[in-house]
Amino acid sequence: MSGAVLSRSDVRPAVLTAGPLLPVVGADTEVPLVPSGRARYVNLDTAASTPALVAVAERVAEALPLYASVHRGAGYLSQVSTALYESARDTVAGFVGARADDVCVLTRNTTDALNLLAGCVPPGRRVLVLDCEHHADLLPWQRRGATVLPTRATVTATLRDLGAELARDRYALVAVTGASNVTGEALPLADVVALAHAAGARVAVDGAQLVPHRRFSLAATGADYVALSGHKLYAPYGVGALVGRRDWLDAAPPYLAGGGAVHDVTVEATTWATAPHRHEGGSPNVLGAVALAAACAALSGLPEGALEAHEAQLRARLEEGLDALPGVRRLRIWPDSTAPTGVVGFTVEGADPGLVAACLSAEHGIGVRDGRFCAHPLLARLGVPQGALRASVGVATTSADVDRLLDGLAAFLCSGPAVPYAVRDGRWQPVDDPRPLAGLGGADLDSVARGAGCGAPGR
Repeated sequence: MSGAVLSRSDVRPAVLTAGPLLPVVGADTEVPLVPSGRARYVNLDTAASTPALVAVAERVAEALPLYASVHRGAGYLSQVSTALYESARDTVAGFVGARADDVCVLTRNTTDALNLLAGCVPPGRRVLVLDCEHHADLLPWQRRGATVLPTRATVTATLRDLGAELARDRYALVAVTGASNVTGEALPLADVVALAHAAGARVAVDGAQLVPHRRFSLAATGADYVALSGHKLYAPYGVGALVGRRDWLDAAPPYLAGGGAVHDVTVEATTWATAPHRHEGGSPNVLGAVALAAACAALSGLPEGALEAHEAQLRARLEEGLDALPGVRRLRIWPDSTAPTGVVGFTVEGADPGLVAACLSAEHGIGVRDGRFCAHPLLARLGVPQGALRASVGVATTSADVDRLLDGLAAFLCSGPAVPYAVRDGRWQPVDDPRPLAGLGGADLDSVARGAGCGAPGR
């Protein structure tokens, strides 16, 4: 690491400056550094969880005084809350281009949605999934005995094997990622849908890393289901969704048995409601649904192509800068893939990913992800079973954020860590870390995020 001499111009590509597309809560948050000082926090971990859009936080604040029990309350606020909840369902369905006869089940997140769908596939019917999937789109299917198809070295070869497997055996469903949470890449969805439908199989899309970054439509793509998470869609209030074909959802056992999922109950028998309420037992997260709908509305309101252009510019700047750093290798699943989202996985030769991430955080105020990203088989296939680093951009990411990361990596490569680090509870941390943590040791939130807009969404 030491001995190399890098200047900022070595790692900062000369491209147009990108600013934020939409404002988010906490965009100006400052964090403490080691050995001293403070810096504006740079969040390049949006693939894990996004901050709330200002518009989302404001919408939740508007709805909070109106909150009451939904669906069966006679009170006025119960009727208002019911209207908010059901209209949110319609907005989410519209955001993903649902067909007129599709149904939108509101869930906790993508993992919840895909586990729900796994219980709706007709008994005895087979499911096909690739080994490059996030665990949310691998483990539910693995648990029900799905066939796991190896990812090949190219898109062309992977599609060829997918088509051959579909011709070899009869499957009810193909589960596929809309975009990798490790590299931002994806198989061409139109080709996957065509292969599956030709073989009589449906297609479920893990949209967690797709719908925050690209326009998506069930009707236009022909996909049968899509699952998504609010916390990856600038609405971190605990709601996700499963949207798609009604028949399996109406015929399957209720996902969560309880109030709200029934028409009638006696001691001897229960008459269950149809979807979506069939799978939404218990009191729903009304405010989370309101938040998710607000995020969908805000992203839908962006000019056509604006989100894609924003991410493409930032990704190009990031890729060029990473490629200029000695010992840094970007991860790719397929060399022939096109139009990846703003998620870039990479490694630093000879450096523990956790140490690099800890240095970027403690010394530079930059948040990136390290580890295996809930995609262990994919990381093993990419030759980094021990883990890697990941930088991911979003609607509030700027060129300056990318430059901060490149500068921080250059400093690490030139000089290594500025302070001693050790592993504590499985994570690298500065040995003498003076930074307070909110809610611990008597520290309050203001000491961590002073002047950061934590109180007022628009600050």
